[in-house]
Parts: sequence; structure tokens; C-alpha cells
Amino acid sequence: MSQTPARLDVTQLSFEQALGELEKIVSQLERGDVALEDSISMYERGAALKAHCEAKLKDAQLKVEQIVMGPDGPQLEPAKIDRPGASNS
Repeated sequence: MSQTPARLDVTQLSFEQALGELEKIVSQLERGDVALEDSISMYERGAALKAHCEAKLKDAQLKVEQIVMGPDGPQLEPAKIDRPGASNS
């Protein structure tokens, strides 16, 4: 019997699966209709999912930085990616 995403180890989830589960957790916690102990467990799972998503995004960013296209073809240099909270100066 295969496990549902909510039962899988966070590291086994794709970015999309982890983000979807995280969105469900946030929605349930925002509604406030979850028992305290369940809320704590959900919050812990949510924190792990958030960290997993951040790691997946960082990996993707590093890959993008390796394949920036320049006027002379592919260049191996960092991509210029706008980051939230980063200064534009």
C-alpha cells in the first residue's frame, strides 16, 4: 500500500507535493478548527515542508545560475534573479 503525501517523509516529496501539503496545513490552521495537539503536529510538519521547499528552490536557483544565456550563447555565471527583500541598488 503506497503512502499518501501527508504520511511520506518530507524529503521524499517533490516541490509541488510539499507546497500543496503546506498550503493545506496553512488553510486548516487559519480556520482554527483543529485541536491544540493536532495544531502543534501540523505546525511541525509545516515547518519541515517549508524548509524542504526552500531547499528545492535553492537547488533550482543554482541550476539556473549554471545555464544563463548570453549574447554569445550559454554562459556559466550567476543569473540576475530578483529576491524578495533584496536591495536594487
